[in-house]
Amino acid sequence: MTGTIRVLIVDDHPVVRAGLRGMLADEPDIEVVGEGSNSDEAVAMTHALDPTVVLMDLKMPGGGASATARIAQEKPLSRVLILTTYGSDDEILRAVEAGATGYLLKHAERSDLLAAIRGAGRGETMLAPSVAEKLTRRVRNSKTENLSAREIEVLRLVAQGLTNAAVGARLFISEATVKTYMLRIFGKLKVDDRTAAVMAAVNRGLITVEE
Repeated sequence: MTGTIRVLIVDDHPVVRAGLRGMLADEPDIEVVGEGSNSDEAVAMTHALDPTVVLMDLKMPGGGASATARIAQEKPLSRVLILTTYGSDDEILRAVEAGATGYLLKHAERSDLLAAIRGAGRGETMLAPSVAEKLTRRVRNSKTENLSAREIEVLRLVAQGLTNAAVGARLFISEATVKTYMLRIFGKLKVDDRTAAVMAAVNRGLITVEE
């Protein structure tokens, strides 16, 4: 069919893949051409099937962001649309910087998903309103927050309730180094303790409480 949007679904949960295939089955301008479950399959199948749009989960073996970066470099005409349950600013920015055309959360309405697929097929940037808000907030606050990737990693573990010693053991760094990171985080977020740092980071969208 002329103008058909060829879709590749990549998610490590077969139920999710089946659900997406079912949602797209009755759309005359959309054809699901394949399904993958990890980053290597995503890249290989993009080369083999030449999809218009790749529906890509972030949290899967190999990582969706790394697969997105490879596809953007090797098959730039295949647009990657991130479809995930994960919505922290750090992951969103990582995916967009990797070359994703859009970012949509899995609880989005079917109409929003279809619009995003069709928009991505036209090469448009498609961001869910909540995702666009997070990015806008991140850019607006970047001068004052500006946490490094390592600092965010440390703060995520602190948010899970780990002590400085436990964080150090997890990241293979000393407890003193963790304390240094925390002092830098306090300064950047303008807070005085661990709890306030976690809450400030959550409010700014840098981490999520689920982490």
